[in-house]
Amino acid sequence: MIEAKDVSKWFDGVQILHNISATFETGKTNLIIGQSGSGKTVLMKCLIGLMHPEQGEIVYDGRRLRDMDEEQRKRLHMEIGMLFQGSALFDNLTVLGNVMFPLKMFSPLSRAEQLERAHFCIDRVGLVGADAKYPSEISGGMQKRVAIARAIALNPRYLFCDEPNSGLDPKTSILIDELLSDITHEYGITTVINTHDMNSVLGIGENIVFINKGHCDWTGNDRTIFRSTSESLNDFVFASKLFQEVKQYLERDAESRK
Repeated sequence: MIEAKDVSKWFDGVQILHNISATFETGKTNLIIGQSGSGKTVLMKCLIGLMHPEQGEIVYDGRRLRDMDEEQRKRLHMEIGMLFQGSALFDNLTVLGNVMFPLKMFSPLSRAEQLERAHFCIDRVGLVGADAKYPSEISGGMQKRVAIARAIALNPRYLFCDEPNSGLDPKTSILIDELLSDITHEYGITTVINTHDMNSVLGIGENIVFINKGHCDWTGNDRTIFRSTSESLNDFVFASKLFQEVKQYLERDAESRK
């Protein structure tokens, strides 16, 4: 579990995050949602430790991030997997080489054990037989799978995903969402996903934190989001034509029940 407690962040005298408190639960897909510029990326960077809030604190399973010394922070970073928005694969490395990279850098395993772990992760994301291919030789969806395999190579306790469906078609996006959800539940990971994709929200939103203009305006899940009384959340949710139609359907259904 990761906790944000009254987290505030400023840039050049402008407050970006306003006393945000939220809990990101173990073994669940935790989504941070909000419009572009809402502060959700800044919040994620604070959670990871890439940025330091001026007020408040981040707590990892009872361990306060601000109290950690350099060695403790290094150990924590070994427990974190990161899935970047653009996959961030090394173009000059094969699929196997990309997944092996963190193992070579940080794992105490032998070469044979590293290879075994890398092959396991590649197989787990459904890329059997793709070991020798380069990123330029595979699709965007496959690249994202490679990035997921690399992110879980060190068997992390915490997994952070920045816009994992960016640039993917709807069908592939659903497959990536399902893969992240399956891995989260299978290994009991605390997964935090930064997204504005409503399909992801409805598909895997077990714990949702909505950020609006730097404030935490709402928390809930995929079952309660349509019952929210937050005007800013409703504007966000029903921004697309599809969800406007869903809203109209819900309103008609509620009217018919009166």
